[in-house]
Amino acid sequence: MRLAASAKAWAAIAVLAMAALAAHAVPRVPASDEEVVETLPVVAGWSSQQHRLRRELAQRPKDEATAIAAASAYLELAREQGDARYAGYAMGALQAWEAAPPAQTPPAVLVMRATIAQFLHDFDGAEATLKVALARRPNDAQAWITLATILRVRGRYNESDAACRSLGRVGPALYGVACLAENAGLRGNHDDARQALQALLAEPALRDADKAGTRQWLLTSLAEVEELAGRQAEADAAYRKAVAAQRSGYLLLAYSDYLQRVGRHAEIPKLLADEARSDAVLLRLAIAGAAARGKSAQGAQGAQGAQSAQSAQSAHDAAEELRRRFEAAALRPGTTALHAREEAMFALDVQNDPKRALELARLNVRLQREPIDLLVFARAASAANDGAARGEVKALMQQIGLKDARVDATL
Repeated sequence: MRLAASAKAWAAIAVLAMAALAAHAVPRVPASDEEVVETLPVVAGWSSQQHRLRRELAQRPKDEATAIAAASAYLELAREQGDARYAGYAMGALQAWEAAPPAQTPPAVLVMRATIAQFLHDFDGAEATLKVALARRPNDAQAWITLATILRVRGRYNESDAACRSLGRVGPALYGVACLAENAGLRGNHDDARQALQALLAEPALRDADKAGTRQWLLTSLAEVEELAGRQAEADAAYRKAVAAQRSGYLLLAYSDYLQRVGRHAEIPKLLADEARSDAVLLRLAIAGAAARGKSAQGAQGAQGAQSAQSAQSAHDAAEELRRRFEAAALRPGTTALHAREEAMFALDVQNDPKRALELARLNVRLQREPIDLLVFARAASAANDGAARGEVKALMQQIGLKDARVDATL
């Protein structure tokens, strides 16, 4: 299957990249056993429970529950750290079934594989694997919500609706309703989406402390609907409530993008101060710094000027680190599309290279078609003053049925 092939490909790419670097490196022999050759990075957030899972997996690699728990822990680290290597480890936790045909692989393992593949942007592989799992276990709510999300990301809203309805039949009603509301918002049915999400948030059961994550998810979805509708104040209010409910990496990045769009870039470094320096976080810091340089060029004075200079240096460091990461990633064949959105934003908002940004944005929408992807495409087309590219954006919006006030304003 493509999913298994994808896991092997990532491992092979890593080996080839290391070999390529080694070919240009001069071997160094330590002078003694006490000499430190390299200090490996500490895995932030790696809990005692996760250490225990690693030990149990080594002892019982074919235990389904242990393997899935270990894979989930690794994938969570990949999301938190923004490091795809942990996704490779997650796939490795499932290697006991790597050679097994789908009919002999537990459905839960298939769903976990698909979730990892989704993180690695192997949407075709993830979709195919989920459909195999659902054919064997049609009442798997996790499989349905993952499938609905993948179809939405690819701009296939009608198919995503069908998966949402299946989710509503086999899982808690809340998830099916929210799933359909998100799709309605993308189609421009903002009032319906808003009312559905607000009704869910008004449920007394969601007031419990242990439902903070669910409230945050619904509030983030509501904020995104308000952005699609062009209601900036309402979007800001929903984002603030979401942050107050429970912080998450996705939420903080989405709110950072909102702050950048409305010119409040100075708030972004503080918002992201405690986040791991993933590519996505570094990108937002670099973009905020580029915007701040425009203001500091107008002449900041005294302590404010010193503070601005310090922030500018921090943003410069983030931009340089991110540039090096993109260059390293480019050494791995076939990975450009995986980072095309981020590289397009970097080229457009940090390097001021709209033509390069447009090239990358066009490549990105072949793989994924979330609102941010179309917005970056539209912004790059406008910045490059490319009328044909503007037409491509409009045609694609019409094709998938996306309605976004931000894109309309950009074009």
